[in-house]
Amino acid sequence: MNDPHQRTLRSVQLQIEQVYGLERTADVVDFVRMGAESSRETLVLRQRDDELEIALVLPPVSDPLELTAPHYGPSDAWLQLVEGVSHFVYVAERARTELPATMLELELQAEVDKFVLLAFAGAPLEAHQSSALHGHLYERVRYLHGPDTEDGVRYRLANDLAARFVARLVKGEDPPAALRTLRKFYRAGQAEKIRLAQAA
Repeated sequence: MNDPHQRTLRSVQLQIEQVYGLERTADVVDFVRMGAESSRETLVLRQRDDELEIALVLPPVSDPLELTAPHYGPSDAWLQLVEGVSHFVYVAERARTELPATMLELELQAEVDKFVLLAFAGAPLEAHQSSALHGHLYERVRYLHGPDTEDGVRYRLANDLAARFVARLVKGEDPPAALRTLRKFYRAGQAEKIRLAQAA
């Protein structure tokens, strides 16, 4: 793993922890393994007695430019990296607070985090930029799993709920209120996350 990859991983982790007001957790770089050329981001978990073993598998990136994130069209490599770091931080935080986490929660939070890092962690976006980003992340998407599969159903539901939730943040709340809503959403369990998203 090259230095730009490590810097991006650490930067994304720090941004997620700062946005949600989380305690600093272990360095995600120490848990990353590089997958095969055609692999996709995967968080591998194994419970052993009172210990949780974690490995984050990411596809290799040959061009550091793939790890940049312009508002209008972040690369697939950057989106996979954010999703993986989001999963890692969420699982670590849930383990720290001794709360359960479901696969739907992980996917839903990662879909929200992609938008948050692009729209809230940097310079504020203009309305047309937010709309373009929303379309890129939630409307013009391609799924690897069919709509009749368990994974396909979960990914589509996470995408739909995240789209509704972030649309509400962009339209109706000033930055301090949006931050409070984001932090409430992050700490919510699955049922409350779904309720908050559907209320949008």
